[in-house]
Amino acid sequence: MTIDFSGFGLPSKLLQSLARMRFHKPTPIQAKAIPFALEGRDILGSAQTGTGKTGAFGIPIIAKLMEHPEASALVLTPTRELAAQVKATLEQMIPVPNIKTALLIGGEAMPKQFRQLQAQPRLIVGTPGRINDHLQRGSLKLGNARFVVLDETDRMLDMGFGAQIDKILSHVPKERQTMLFSATLPQGIVKLSGKYLKNPERISVGSTIAAAPNIRQELIQTSDEEKGGQLLKVLGNTKGSVIIFVKTKYGTEKLAKRLSQHNYCADAMHGDLRQSRRDRVIQGFRDKKYQVLVATDIAARGLDVPHIETVINYDLPQCPEDFIHRIGRTARAGSSGQAISFITPADREKWSAIHKLMNPNEPSAARQGHARKNNPNSKSRHFGHKPSKRGRGNGAKTADRTAFA
Repeated sequence: MTIDFSGFGLPSKLLQSLARMRFHKPTPIQAKAIPFALEGRDILGSAQTGTGKTGAFGIPIIAKLMEHPEASALVLTPTRELAAQVKATLEQMIPVPNIKTALLIGGEAMPKQFRQLQAQPRLIVGTPGRINDHLQRGSLKLGNARFVVLDETDRMLDMGFGAQIDKILSHVPKERQTMLFSATLPQGIVKLSGKYLKNPERISVGSTIAAAPNIRQELIQTSDEEKGGQLLKVLGNTKGSVIIFVKTKYGTEKLAKRLSQHNYCADAMHGDLRQSRRDRVIQGFRDKKYQVLVATDIAARGLDVPHIETVINYDLPQCPEDFIHRIGRTARAGSSGQAISFITPADREKWSAIHKLMNPNEPSAARQGHARKNNPNSKSRHFGHKPSKRGRGNGAKTADRTAFA
C-alpha cells in the first residue's frame, strides 16, 4: 500500500509541488484513484465530502499534462465556488509554466475570460453554462481535451445540467480519459455514467450516505415560532465559525440582518449575489472577519473552509442528499465538528426521508430526533413551547417570539 506520494511514480517536480503544499500522505480516495488514473483508466469515484477528491483527479491530470504537452484537460463543476476552489488547488500543484489555466464561470466579465483563453490554457475549469457559452461563441476549443473530469456529478444533474454536459462532451474527442467524481452516487447517476465513461474503475471510499464519524450531531425539536429564539440560544453556546443553512435567498438576508442586530458578526450568501460579492463573502468568512455565514444550499457544495466548527440546519433541505453535503462542511480533513438540526412538526416527512437515506436498514424514523445508530455521538433534545430566555452575560441577547419575525 502506498504510504506517500513518491510511490506513485509521479514526476519529481510535481512531488516537490505536493511537498510544498504539505501533501505528504494520500487520502484513501487518492490512494485508490491515482494509480488507475495514471494508467489512463476511466474512473467512477465516490467518497464523503472533504476526503481529497480534488487531489484524486488533479494530481494524475497534471502528471498527464506534463507527459503530453499537446494535450489539455477540462474539469466541470456544478457551482462557481467549487470551480474557483478546484482551480486554485490545481494551480498550486502545477510545477511547470507551460500548463496555463482558465476559470470559466458565470457572473464574471467575458473580456477577462477571453484573455485567459487567448493565452491557450491547457487546464480549463468551469461550470457547464459558461463552458457552453464559450463553445457557442467559438472562443473555446476542446479538440485537444484528452482528459475530462465531472466533479460533483450528482449535483450537476440535480441542477439540470445533463443536456449541457452532453453538448460539451460532443466537442471533446471520443478518445479521452474521463473521471467522474461525486460525493453520492445514487443508482440514477451510475446509470447515466454509462454515457460518459468507458469500462470505468469503480472506486468507493467509506459510506456516501452516512455522516462522518467525527461529526457530533444534535437534533432540536421546536416550532416555527420558537426557532429564532432557539437559534440565539444555540449560538450563545457556540464558539468558532458557524454556517447556517436556510431554504430561501430572502431568508439568508433576513436572518443575517437579524443576527447582526443581536450583535453577531454575520453575512449572507445565495445565488443572486454578483460573483464579486460572493467572492468577498467567502473570503471574509475564510479570513474570520465574521463568525456566522447564512447560506442557501449553493454553499453546501464547494465551500471548503477548514475552520467551520458548526453547521446549523435552520431549515431542513428539500433533497435528503443535501443534508449530507451540508453537514460535511464541518469536520474537514480529519478534524471534528458538530451539526445541529432544527426540526418542526412540519419537517416530519423531510426528516423521515433524511433518516431513511442515512439508515437504509432501519424501517423508518419512528420519531423526530431519532438518534442515529451510525453516529453514536448524535443526540436529540426537545424544547418546550415557551420562548427560550438567555441572559446577556453569555453573549446572546434575550430571545423572544418577535426576535426573528
